[in-house]
Amino acid sequence: MTDKKKPSGQPDKRRAIVHGALQLFARDGYTRASLDAIAAEAGVSNRTIYNHFTDKAELFQTVIQDSTRRVADTMIDIIDRHLAKVVDLENDLVELGLAWLRLLTSDLAPHFALIRQINAEIEYIPPTALKVWQETGPGRVRQELADRLRQIAGGGQLTLADPLRAAGHLMLLISADNLTDRTALHDETELAAMVSAGVRAFLYGYKR
Repeated sequence: MTDKKKPSGQPDKRRAIVHGALQLFARDGYTRASLDAIAAEAGVSNRTIYNHFTDKAELFQTVIQDSTRRVADTMIDIIDRHLAKVVDLENDLVELGLAWLRLLTSDLAPHFALIRQINAEIEYIPPTALKVWQETGPGRVRQELADRLRQIAGGGQLTLADPLRAAGHLMLLISADNLTDRTALHDETELAAMVSAGVRAFLYGYKR
């Protein structure tokens, strides 16, 4: 008697579906992206999608969780790289901010397009998907940054009553939302000026 084996190619098909869905959700948004279009983008049939996912809501939640986890892991790596050992606090925070902003034009760019779509149609997004997004991504990153800022404060360079709130302030001050023109994402001089101004504002409020 031979052991039953799973059909070959199933993991690859699932990955193709999730990847194709990310491209479509990022481009068209949750409400406008159809399963027919996602199937075409992934190079599979509608039936194959239903073999892996109950409906569009479940597929969307899987996409946001998978994409958010990858981006959050990358952002946390950047925090560790720039803030594990602080040499020059202002310069290290600027380099952190620039590294984060460069992700917006990296191969992770579809994720950030997806987040813009979520914010634009947030009332139509399944609540469970929103919760997964917050817990898997922004919440994790903010907590990690807060922990690093707490350590820096312990070394005497910052005064923090609430590290988590301070982390939120820093994230807002170095956010791409502060750019008046998103084409500036490709202008290193403009990015450096914006991030530097944000870091100085942060230090004005929190530097001991």
